[in-house]
Amino acid sequence: MAAHRQCVETATYAIGQDRSAESAKRIAILLDCAELCQVTANSMLRKSSQHALLCEACARLCENCAEACLSKDSDAVMRNCATICRDCARACRDMASMRM
Repeated sequence: MAAHRQCVETATYAIGQDRSAESAKRIAILLDCAELCQVTANSMLRKSSQHALLCEACARLCENCAEACLSKDSDAVMRNCATICRDCARACRDMASMRM
């Protein structure tokens, strides 16, 4: 849930920064990541049989999001989001390996 919140907040922040094509791609991945983090958290709460699959996808997307946040001109807000996304990716990989 922390990654979901951070990605939404960072996307909102990024919207106000610039209107370049690179920024638009970064905002899109931030929002995609936020959505998948929320879906994955919800699947855990309801003990879904598909949770491990979602965790694997979430880990990959969180890593991609972190990389996007660390692209050129990344500032403290973007670096913080990258850190939280990488933490989420690690946690998702751990949960995916447990197989609920």
